Amino acid sequence: MSDEPVDVGESGTLYRFLKFASWKKELNKKFILHGSLKKRKICDNPEIVSYPLKELLKLDNRTSQWASAAVLLGSEERVDNPPYKLKLTYEAVEHWQQQRDKARCWELRYDETILRQAEAFLELLNTGKTEFIPKQAEDYCFARTLGIVTKEEGESRWPSLRSHESDRILEMEGALDNADHGVEITSKDHRVVQAVAMHRKAKGKEIKVKYPLSVNKSWPQFWKFLNDSDLKKPFNPL
Repeated sequence: MSDEPVDVGESGTLYRFLKFASWKKELNKKFILHGSLKKRKICDNPEIVSYPLKELLKLDNRTSQWASAAVLLGSEERVDNPPYKLKLTYEAVEHWQQQRDKARCWELRYDETILRQAEAFLELLNTGKTEFIPKQAEDYCFARTLGIVTKEEGESRWPSLRSHESDRILEMEGALDNADHGVEITSKDHRVVQAVAMHRKAKGKEIKVKYPLSVNKSWPQFWKFLNDSDLKKPFNPL
């Protein structure tokens, strides 16, 4: 087995999943972190591999990632009314098991977070309104730009927002204020940049983004999508 460290980039999800696996299988792997991930407060206690899911869901501002890692590593425990991402993990494992039983390959699944936000954006662009309903923490930034949720509601519903790539509660307020005053968006958080850019485009207003490539973490074709949504008004984030 290779002793080379594992490069997880800036992904908290990947880091937690692989770190949990390393602890669970006693691999003692080392990890290379980049960007904001180096500064984030993430549990570093290997004993959590024996925690029940309800306890795992209390860690790191109640992220569901540790619990999802446990399920992917074989936990058959089920919790009532699981968080959105844990529910997706249950569904993914069930799908994999069903396909395996039928000797079939598992099927790719669209990123529902991006898909729902993209559909809501196009609806907003074409009709001036949208029925978008935020379902989980990664919907917060987009919902905040629309005024669907306040920062207080966001923090109450999703405490983990305080410990993503940025403190998304504060980061969104700063980005919205900058956008309103025509000031460059300096956030490196992909969700923040995407949300503010879609909102400004839907309003027919310009935006300047210092780190446009930050969107590559979750949506590499984001700027192309934004431009293709309205070919008469090309959008330049630089």
